[in-house]
Amino acid sequence: MNALTSLRDLVSSLAGSPGRPAWIDGMSLFRHVRTTDPMGATTTPTLALVLQGAKQSVLADQVYDYRAGQFLIVTVDLPLVSRITEASENTPFVAFGMPLRAALIAELLLDAGPEHHRGPAPRSAPALAVSTADDDLLDAITRLLRLHNRPADYRMLAPGIIREIHWWLLTGSQQSLVRQLGDTESGTTLVAAAVRWIQDRFDQPLRIDELAAGIGTSVSTLNRHFRAVTSLSPLQYQKTLRLQHARLALLSSRTEIARIGHQVGYHSLSQFSREYRRMFGVPPSADLAQK
Repeated sequence: MNALTSLRDLVSSLAGSPGRPAWIDGMSLFRHVRTTDPMGATTTPTLALVLQGAKQSVLADQVYDYRAGQFLIVTVDLPLVSRITEASENTPFVAFGMPLRAALIAELLLDAGPEHHRGPAPRSAPALAVSTADDDLLDAITRLLRLHNRPADYRMLAPGIIREIHWWLLTGSQQSLVRQLGDTESGTTLVAAAVRWIQDRFDQPLRIDELAAGIGTSVSTLNRHFRAVTSLSPLQYQKTLRLQHARLALLSSRTEIARIGHQVGYHSLSQFSREYRRMFGVPPSADLAQK
């Protein structure tokens, strides 16, 4: 049994009922038996590894497809629209997710020393990428999850294995991207501050000069780094957040469409409906009708 198959079977055995992830210390174990419609969510810094089936994530006009043995890595909070593209009763979609820890990346960079830095990390680069997982990474995740039913062993050994997983990411095919997460001087750090500022005020009018001043930088520097890291302008990022919040509200409440649009910052119902359809492929009324 190879490393990928072994981890797939382990995650399948630990995952919850189809469509409902199981959680272990912040890590998600997921199994689903059918494809899904696109759903928007803000993805925090994470490793999302597909073990069987396939998934697609979209940011702005960029599409990221990843399948068994591949992972999506994200280093800044990003408003992604994602869907499972391959899954069935006989061949379920199986995936593992793990939050990335900026402080741990920074610690590893410090401990490793300059001799382990393979070239300079770019100051601003897209904050997500798809790569193929190697056996070192798969083996470390497998050893971590095998401790699940041994609490004392997990408490003592898990921190070291989690550190090892971050090390394999830091020295792997996406090392430049991962390094940005732990580099306080990178453009990623500046953008992360801007993202938090927007998230706290997503339903309010956004003035770029106020945002730049709020995080201590210039408008030109903010715009340059923000688009390089997120593939979006700050205003596009805010719009995506608004629409994602609106869809969650439509799917979970009986509130009128116009009121939900207003709650997330839209003053024009026609603009809200038009932009909602463009992002999710259906009008707001279609999601409201699903309840």
